[in-house]
Amino acid sequence: MPEGLSPAEIEAWNNQLKEISEQYQGLMQDLLSRIAPSEAADSIYSDMRESFEAGAQSLMQNPTLLWETQSRLLQDQWLLWQQAVRGMAGEQVTPLITPAKSDRRFKDEAWTQDPHYMAIMQQYLLFSQMVEELVENLSGLDETQKRNLMFYARQLVNAMSPTNFITTNPEVMRRTIETRGQNLVDGLARLREDLGNSGEGINVRMTDRAAFGVGENIAVTPGSVVYENELIQLIQYTPTTEKTFKTPLLMVPPWINKYYILDLREDNSMVKWLVDQGHTVFLISWRNPGPEQRDITWADYMQMGPISAIEAIEQACGEKSVNLLSYCVGGTLTASTVAYLTSTRRGRKVKSVTYMATLQDFRDPGDIGVFLNDRVVAGIEKTLEVKGYLDGRSMAYTFNLLRENDLFWSFYINNYLKGETPAAFDLLYWNTDGTNLPAGTHAWYLRHMYLENRLVEPGGIELDGVKIDLRKVSAPSYFVSTKEDHIAKWNSTYYGALLPKGPVTFVLGGSGHIAGIVNPPHKNKYGYWTNDALPATHEEWLASATAQEGSWWPHWQAWMTDNGYADSEKMVPVRQPGDGELKVIEPAPGRYVKMTIPEVLGEIPSSS
Repeated sequence: MPEGLSPAEIEAWNNQLKEISEQYQGLMQDLLSRIAPSEAADSIYSDMRESFEAGAQSLMQNPTLLWETQSRLLQDQWLLWQQAVRGMAGEQVTPLITPAKSDRRFKDEAWTQDPHYMAIMQQYLLFSQMVEELVENLSGLDETQKRNLMFYARQLVNAMSPTNFITTNPEVMRRTIETRGQNLVDGLARLREDLGNSGEGINVRMTDRAAFGVGENIAVTPGSVVYENELIQLIQYTPTTEKTFKTPLLMVPPWINKYYILDLREDNSMVKWLVDQGHTVFLISWRNPGPEQRDITWADYMQMGPISAIEAIEQACGEKSVNLLSYCVGGTLTASTVAYLTSTRRGRKVKSVTYMATLQDFRDPGDIGVFLNDRVVAGIEKTLEVKGYLDGRSMAYTFNLLRENDLFWSFYINNYLKGETPAAFDLLYWNTDGTNLPAGTHAWYLRHMYLENRLVEPGGIELDGVKIDLRKVSAPSYFVSTKEDHIAKWNSTYYGALLPKGPVTFVLGGSGHIAGIVNPPHKNKYGYWTNDALPATHEEWLASATAQEGSWWPHWQAWMTDNGYADSEKMVPVRQPGDGELKVIEPAPGRYVKMTIPEVLGEIPSSS
């Protein structure tokens, strides 16, 4: 408690401390009620423990590395002590270590102007650097063990950052004194609320959810739902051109998130841009599944998704073939579908296929692979068997840990320590508007794709009694990946482009999984690389690739028109939703995309 306070101020502080204590006790009760982990979480904890044990054993077997590490730690402490003494004497000192330019945690000037905080920051950064280098230098660990240990060590080290604690974060200390602790009262209340709205782990609030409404100020490109089944609604978008390409375009988004990342707002909507280029655009809006969809399989997603949509489009437009444009796991499904149609002699239904940030070869899943070894997948399977679905909030928490400082700890500090209300940001609204995954699909996907990488094997995957082979696909394919993607790493997605026997174009965009894909031309950002050749390795491809400015979207459009997949010489009158055999069911974006996880699970009443 600050010194020199009046009796009234002391009483106000005591009242705040009492309120903080009550909120904290309530938080502990909330945590105790959630303390039993699922089979999936328990398997991750076991894997984490074994990773650290393997690291400790490796270190003990290398006494030289252990001695060097201890010596360096002592040396760093001595240098820090000397620096502190000089700083206290008023001398201007140069930091022993500074944060990386990309590290936004230590932006407050106190970290460089106040000797106390400067010492705390350097102590932490030196320790963090030592741990990273120590793990990197361990021997006797295979590549997977080292990757897992590095990931778990990074999580613990970043959790220990002084910015995450009240008394070692100068911004939080100032705020606490200014508000007499009201920031902590508000933060604890918000933490308890967020905990109640989470699956396993905690889904920190990233944005002001009241600022957005699906179909109100996001997902607003005009269109209509013209077909639906248990799993999808099919949206046909309203044309904006005088003529349209003869072959319709079907978009197959992922079902791990909702489709409207492709239609977030007018100035970055891929959907709107495609409509404005003259395409008759159809899009699959996936259902947010619950326990009653537990038995839906990958083959069901294929049959009730792209295949049913292609059949519905023929009714709507009279066209027997489509151009497919797919994204992420929607692309993995699309690859399965095109191979299935090829094996059942219906390959001509697909005039061309585009894969955006899509894994077909899962040789390097990236950091998400930490959560996808045999033991963890077995734990996930047991959880799925009990519940019938994977709670999308738990999966969102896992994905956020892949970028923990930006997508978890920064919000933890702002929301719970500073007591601030998150700003309105549509992308983060989408990021927190998750979907569940049905047991019958998700367990199969993790085991057959991520663990066993069977999609690349001829006949490795069987769907509805049909063995599929991506090498038999003759449909022209366009692959676009992004250089900084940490979800579908391009050094894996590239090898999917080597599989089809038909013509293939591979393009590498700048930035990451979302920004590099949703990259409208008018922003002239990120750039991309092209290479007409497809050498045996991704390194060879990039070494001889040509850098281009701006967005890859116009390059894709030129690929479509130059090759006649979207034939500029055979434009037809525009098709309005409801003009064909399929009548309008409801306006876009439809009911399915509006269903939230709490509504699906009956935690709150449905608003639709």
